[in-house]
Amino acid sequence: MIQRISAFTGTWLPAIVLVAAAVAFATPGTFAPLGGLVPYLLMVIMLGMGMTLRPEDFAIIGRRPLPVLLGVAAQYLVMPLAGYGLARALDMDPMLAVGMVLVGAAPGGTASNVMVFLSKGDTALSVAMTSVSTLLAPLLTPVLVLWLAGEFLPVDAGDLFVSIIQIVLVPVVVGLLLRRFAARAVEKVLDALPLVSVVGIALVVMAVVGGSADALLEVGALVILAVVLHNGLGLVLGYGLAKLGRLPATGRRAVSIEVGMQNSGLAAALATAHFNPVAALPAAVFSVWHNISGSLLAGYWSRRPVSGREPEPAGRDA
Repeated sequence: MIQRISAFTGTWLPAIVLVAAAVAFATPGTFAPLGGLVPYLLMVIMLGMGMTLRPEDFAIIGRRPLPVLLGVAAQYLVMPLAGYGLARALDMDPMLAVGMVLVGAAPGGTASNVMVFLSKGDTALSVAMTSVSTLLAPLLTPVLVLWLAGEFLPVDAGDLFVSIIQIVLVPVVVGLLLRRFAARAVEKVLDALPLVSVVGIALVVMAVVGGSADALLEVGALVILAVVLHNGLGLVLGYGLAKLGRLPATGRRAVSIEVGMQNSGLAAALATAHFNPVAALPAAVFSVWHNISGSLLAGYWSRRPVSGREPEPAGRDA
């Protein structure tokens, strides 16, 4: 039963997140108090991600280091610069501009692994990119935010570093250790992890939307435009860079989706903890939109199989 529910929620993640955002927008007072729980919700999601990882997920780094390095470099170059460029081009409020940079400087999102699998892309490469970019986040995300967002608002890179260690690195490492030393217990809960992730993502979106509903009324159209452009640039430029790097079609699909889909929950948590809920608006909208665009792109590519592809197991949470 849990497996069926998890599969259902994973399949309908875009719709679930969209409904969650709409409910929070309609009754903001109900969900605004959840803002303080956002970092803890993300810690639970990251713990689940760590529990799904296995040693073989990292083996591709040794076998094919160049595609992984290319993909991670694209992740941390394309999206931060695109977020900064769009914030400047659209003359966004400083708080929203910081939010755009935070989304761009976040690592890849775990839902991207599922989208790559559905698109008949290189799932092993996708998992490796998500894992490596997540482990690098404590170092790269604060530096990028300080560099690109510092002109909009004061940024304490040290505090960001500590937060990312607490919210991302520690839970992922704990999850890895649990998978290694308590494998039997972890196996019993693996089927429930996609459901936990979906509920966590929905609650993060509800908390952010509830806490910034008034601001969303004023700047909603601008934020939606910026997020759609940001996500689209990531998908297109990620594919283009992978093609320049002479990756096969499966690799190009993986890099495209990995670069375009961000860990927007982390961006929302950092924005809420270090700035205010308005700065988390781009992350909340991104969380809804990138799941929709990723699903549409995966559906398009799934109908265009590539020859010579070895099937990869999904094995990821949503």
